[in-house]
Amino acid sequence: MALVSSKEILLKAQKEGYAVGAFNAENMEMVQAIVAAAEELSSPVIIQTTPGSLQYADTDMFFGMVNAEAKKAKVPVALHLDHGNSAELCSKAIFSGYTSIMIDGSKLTFSENVALTKKVVEFAHAMDVPVEGELGTVGGKEDTHEVKDSERSYTDPKEAKEFAEQTGVDFLAVGIGNAHGFYKGIPKLRFDILEQTKSLVTIPIVLHGASGIPDEDVKRSTGLGICKVNFATELRDAFTQGVKEYLEKNPEVFDPKKYNGAGREKVKELIKHKIQVLNSANKA
Repeated sequence: MALVSSKEILLKAQKEGYAVGAFNAENMEMVQAIVAAAEELSSPVIIQTTPGSLQYADTDMFFGMVNAEAKKAKVPVALHLDHGNSAELCSKAIFSGYTSIMIDGSKLTFSENVALTKKVVEFAHAMDVPVEGELGTVGGKEDTHEVKDSERSYTDPKEAKEFAEQTGVDFLAVGIGNAHGFYKGIPKLRFDILEQTKSLVTIPIVLHGASGIPDEDVKRSTGLGICKVNFATELRDAFTQGVKEYLEKNPEVFDPKKYNGAGREKVKELIKHKIQVLNSANKA
């Protein structure tokens, strides 16, 4: 089917009490793996690209790959800009065909974040494209996006309500102790903040930095209002491990299709596991 809106996918998830995996893709093989896993488990899925990935291959290239796979799929597939770092990049993604975007103004002051996010919401909604915003900073480093420990902050539930109302965002990423990249220890999520935020905010809530969060905590968060869960680092690691393992066993091979195919299979199996954790299997 044609690419669908992330809003359509997430409102259904919010209503029925499960979450949808938002998986970052770096190349064709990862795009194929994400859609294949979703097809096998009959799950909706969101494919994401970061600004760093878009320096490697631009929005038109990623749209072409994702759109080609989505057309063959029977499950809903959305294409999302993750951590959009400027209004200009958000606009570029929209004109390429992305079906949702994120503008990340979380490192700005509250008023500056509201102003930037509202500006992006206005032109995105004019194109019928939903927008994700962020309030509270998600720590760690992912791609070119980095938040130092000194810059980390938890989401204030009351500010989250005000932010959602003032900007008109369609979904909201929160900071509850989550971080990008692999965790140095076991992450301690502030479920109390999540519960308070859910009680005040009516739009779907997003959990970033899920790579390394224990499955039981991810499941718990989905029961407390999280409708979209982002995975990136684990996927990159799985792809790399697949390639390394293949080349260690077959050092004479020089055909990229063979070792990239091994990476693709590793990513597919990981995504199938995440879909089960999120309870989105058979929700397409």
